[in-house]
Amino acid sequence: MELARLIKERRSVHQFEDRPVDIELVQELLDTAVWAPNHKMTQPWRFVIVHGEGRKRLADAASAFAAKRESNPEKSQELAEKFYNRFTSVPMFIAVVMKENTQPVVWEEDYASVSCIVQNFSLLAWEQGLGLVWETYPLLHVQAFRDAYGVGPGEKIVGSLHLGYPGKVPAPQPRIPAAELTTIINQAN
Repeated sequence: MELARLIKERRSVHQFEDRPVDIELVQELLDTAVWAPNHKMTQPWRFVIVHGEGRKRLADAASAFAAKRESNPEKSQELAEKFYNRFTSVPMFIAVVMKENTQPVVWEEDYASVSCIVQNFSLLAWEQGLGLVWETYPLLHVQAFRDAYGVGPGEKIVGSLHLGYPGKVPAPQPRIPAAELTTIINQAN
């Protein structure tokens, strides 16, 4: 597919078919996605793929987190079930994890590189008929959820990617043309 068309047609997908995703394909796409710009080649990333029965680990952590947010026991149970079902309905999760450098400039460069990997992966997946949504919800900071992903101290989950074959593709949202947001400077003063 032509790159410009691929960029414009890609969507964030929230609803998936009940169909497994081939892990070898995902690993192949990740191997290509890591060819992102990376200043000083720090390569601070790693990936945690959760699928099949492993999804219950994330669903349990999400469910417990949701239940604690509600004081009414009946509503708490209802919310916990909703979160559990939502997490078990996603065919595959990929945590994109960044080793956090203590130097602020390197941290920013690393974060930008890891974000580029997510974009690369998103486009590669879309080209293969896979949809995803890049989530950065509060759960990424909850210890039980981090533990479920196997993420330790000194690591940041840049995104929890929900991946699968699209059950529904959202309509495109309008974008402001770059020309309306561009300042051009062509003089020294």
